[in-house]
Parts: sequence; C-alpha cells; structure tokens
Amino acid sequence: MQFLKNNGLTLVLLLLFAGSIFGQWLAGGHVAMDDARRHSQPILSLLAYTISPEFLSSVFENWESEFLQMATYVVLTACFIQRGSAESKDPDEPRRDADLVTQAGKPGAPAILRWGPLWRALYARSLGIALAGLFLMSFVMHWTQSARVAAQDAIEHGEVAPTVWAYLGDAQLWFESFQNWQSEFLSTAVLVVLSIFLRQRESPESKAVAAPHSQTGE
Repeated sequence: MQFLKNNGLTLVLLLLFAGSIFGQWLAGGHVAMDDARRHSQPILSLLAYTISPEFLSSVFENWESEFLQMATYVVLTACFIQRGSAESKDPDEPRRDADLVTQAGKPGAPAILRWGPLWRALYARSLGIALAGLFLMSFVMHWTQSARVAAQDAIEHGEVAPTVWAYLGDAQLWFESFQNWQSEFLSTAVLVVLSIFLRQRESPESKAVAAPHSQTGE
C-alpha cells in the first residue's frame, strides 16, 4: 500500500496511457481494415497493424509534439518569467541553484554533483537534455514511418516513391508536425496565464487557493 501511495501519480498516468494507446491501436486497426476493404487490398490483422508504418507514424507524431512541449517548457521556464503564474519561478526570490559546488556537499545531494564541473553542468541541464533527446527520437520515428506510408501510397498510385531523405522536405511531414506543435505551445501558454487567476485545490501546479493573484510560483 505504501508503494501505491508513493507512486500513485505515475501509476495512474501509465494506466491512462496504456488504455489510450490500446484504444488508438484498436480503433486505428479497424479503420485500416475498412480502408483496405474499400480499395480491395489485403487486410492487415491487428497484430500486423501493430508494426505497420501507419500505426507507428501516428504514435510517434503525437509523442514528438508532447516531448517538444515538455522540453521547451522546462528550458523556457528556467529563462523567462510570468509574474503571478504558478508555472513560473518568482523573480523576487534568490536563485535556487546558485553555487552548486557548495550545495553538492549537502546531505542527500546527488553524488554526480561532486564528480567535477563538466558533470555538474550536464546534470544541471539533464532534464532538458533528456526531453530534447526523446523529442528527436520521436521526430525521427515519425519522419521515417511517415516516409514509408508515403512510399506505399505512391506505389499504389503508380508514382515514384520518395526516399526517406526526400520526404524530409515534404510538406505532408511538416503539416503533421506543425499541426501538433501549435496546439502544444498554445495549451502551455494558456496554462501559464490561467494559473495566475484560477486555482486547483491541493495541486502543485496551482497556487494555494487563497494566494493572491500577484503571487508567482506555487
């Protein structure tokens, strides 16, 4: 029970993820089957659909935008301020991560901080680096799998299939990416602004319910 209490947020989010991607897979598989029947093409089984470029492209297209959103959010909130927002650091507070050499000696501080300046610099930016890496991985998967879908479609229409590298300059790839990116940036901006005036009781993403609108940070 203690494990569930300590890890409840992660477990619930993973369950929601599992349910959602299962729903995407099941619904997408049936859509692919219906499309194949209309075009008198071989019908993929649900198992085959799991590793099809259509499914993988749609999955990584969404992961790409989510990791981009999180990476930019983590980095931009380190650099910029929105006074009054629960999603911003307080410009009137002292720098939290100043003098990491001294802070590395505190009880419980990560051992990597004592490995030298290079490791401190990398670890101090490791969250943004990891999220940016996940974004790049997802973008590459979206790009290459979408290229396979485009090649299949071109062959079915008697056209020359584009190479993977040629598809990197295709408008369809960037249409798929930008339509997701714009929504992620908008939703983040809306959250930053709404957290100035609105509250969610007991949420660390919100200021205290009785906090003044001018208060910045949690």
